[in-house]
Amino acid sequence: MAAPITSIIKKELTPEELNKRKLEELQSLIAEQDQAINKILEITGELDGAGILDALKAMMLAKDDIAKIAVDQASREPVTNIINHVLNATSVISSIDPDITAKLAASVKNGLNEAELYKDNGKKASIFQLMTALNDDDINRAVKFGLHFLKGMGKELK
Repeated sequence: MAAPITSIIKKELTPEELNKRKLEELQSLIAEQDQAINKILEITGELDGAGILDALKAMMLAKDDIAKIAVDQASREPVTNIINHVLNATSVISSIDPDITAKLAASVKNGLNEAELYKDNGKKASIFQLMTALNDDDINRAVKFGLHFLKGMGKELK
């Protein structure tokens, strides 16, 4: 019977052998990916020819100054006001039922199309025409919608 294994000897590679193995792996990767590497080299050549790499290098060297300028610009009152408006508007929009906004958007579109048809007729609307227009179901519906909208808005403004 053979003698049992009592210890495992792990072969330690020297730094030169590690470097040689890494170079061999890199050579095989380069050989396998030669088309991709050629494309990368073409792209970087074009970027360098256009001066973009020089601009990027200058930006990297001036990154602290650029960051300071960006923070200073972003903290100005008009910018913070815009950010606050966007946040408030998205809060309001996200709380509205999407079906209602779709219906409202379609009705606004249709109203604009209808208004475009009659914009250049040059006739003035008389008081009598306005009063009789309220008898039209579509106009009455829009007026009632507007009145209820104003009432709800007024309640919130209280």
